[in-house]
Amino acid sequence: MSKLHLFDMDGTLLYGSAAAIEISRQLGLEREIGELERGFAAGELTPVRFAQRACELWAAELTEMQVAAAFDGAPWLTGIREVWADIRARGERCAVISLSPAFFVERLLAWGADAAHGSLWPAVPIRQAVEPAGILTAAAKVRVADELCARFGVTRADCVAYGDSLSDAELFAAVPRSVAVNADHHVSDLASFAYGGHDLREAYELVRTGQ
Repeated sequence: MSKLHLFDMDGTLLYGSAAAIEISRQLGLEREIGELERGFAAGELTPVRFAQRACELWAAELTEMQVAAAFDGAPWLTGIREVWADIRARGERCAVISLSPAFFVERLLAWGADAAHGSLWPAVPIRQAVEPAGILTAAAKVRVADELCARFGVTRADCVAYGDSLSDAELFAAVPRSVAVNADHHVSDLASFAYGGHDLREAYELVRTGQ
């Protein structure tokens, strides 16, 4: 039976960083976004409130060119395209589910992901308010995973999750196999495998070989 590989992005495919950090760097707002990231990690900001605050930071200046530059210059793990090509060559599927803005996450479709789901932040340039219903949460990751299972004709039992932090914990608990990638304590105890490093091929090999 086919497998569905579900990848988090921030802190997982992106080494030590997140979409909001990379976008804010393009605008010279590293300190401001750093404060928001710390508040989110501490549970002081909900995903909706984080999105609202970040959009307030970016509203006056952010352009599509800057989003593209943030994506191209981000610290991606090496081997992402190779892993996804191997997954698809085996007749399996790969998808990205992230709380980050969809306009950033969906750029990974060009790298070979079968699906890429992010939060529905306002389009760039940002002129509208955040719609709370469009912002994903940790629980929503499980819902999206179920939708992808239905789309690709598999079940949760066929899924492998890759993640790094609290937002991945519910998904890790819902599927039988998972890989903690450069992860913190929220998922390290739940994971089937643990990987620390810069190469997704090495994390993927743990799943392939069962080691």
